[in-house]
Amino acid sequence: MTRVAAGTAMFNKTALAVVWQHRSLLGALVKRDFLNRYTGSVAGSAWALLNPLALLVLYAVVFESIFRVKVPNLSLDQPYVLFIAVVLWPWMAFQEGLSRGTAAILNHVALVKKVAFEHELLVYSAVMTSFIVQGLGYALVLCVLALMGFQLHLQGLFMALLLMPALMVLTCGLALLLSALQVFIRDVEQILSQALSVLFYATPILFPMSMVPDWLAQVMQLNPLGHVTEPLRNNWLGQTPFAWGDAGLAWLLAIVCLVAGRWIFLRLSPFFEDMV
Repeated sequence: MTRVAAGTAMFNKTALAVVWQHRSLLGALVKRDFLNRYTGSVAGSAWALLNPLALLVLYAVVFESIFRVKVPNLSLDQPYVLFIAVVLWPWMAFQEGLSRGTAAILNHVALVKKVAFEHELLVYSAVMTSFIVQGLGYALVLCVLALMGFQLHLQGLFMALLLMPALMVLTCGLALLLSALQVFIRDVEQILSQALSVLFYATPILFPMSMVPDWLAQVMQLNPLGHVTEPLRNNWLGQTPFAWGDAGLAWLLAIVCLVAGRWIFLRLSPFFEDMV
């Protein structure tokens, strides 16, 4: 069987089937990635909780006390830091997951060369670890905001439970594509860091879509992250009623991205051993 044929044969199994079949190995990879993040750290895994709290305090001081930013249509009891916080951590999960997922193959060269297994599991574990860490931080930040008396609507929790997995699937699709290209084009990781900086400001995180001019809003609709951040924030703040269509669109974009990214990854993965 040729290498291309082998890659095509692997595509006969869906990503979900691969994850389920190798769930023990994936769990071990996630555990190892999590431990490696905090090995040698004084505070250890506590940084997963301390970092989001520090960021929340920083944003509160900068935007509330120094810049005194106000967003139109935001009630007086909803500060700007709340407007940012409910979507910033999903972005951070996406950013970190995509960066780590892109580097996953080259960061595990020894495994790729010596062990026969589905290479895509390395990407999934890197993305999942990032979402677990940032997800814990997100939950902590939301709890702190609620304890401080800021109003968060229950429909936001339902939307988050639907959209965060969709965002992880979307991240896996992009990470599969970029990690495969990174093996052959080593500049991908450097280009990605610059692209993420641009994408941050092209995603409605610091501002609502209602402030964007119509001609630019049409362009920004092509950004799949906007279909996660806007519904998520609107539901947490109770600005719009819960709509299944928002979650459905996000999942559709995520699945399309996963299928396309994985197709390219599996086409290229048989050649990884020669290139790493």
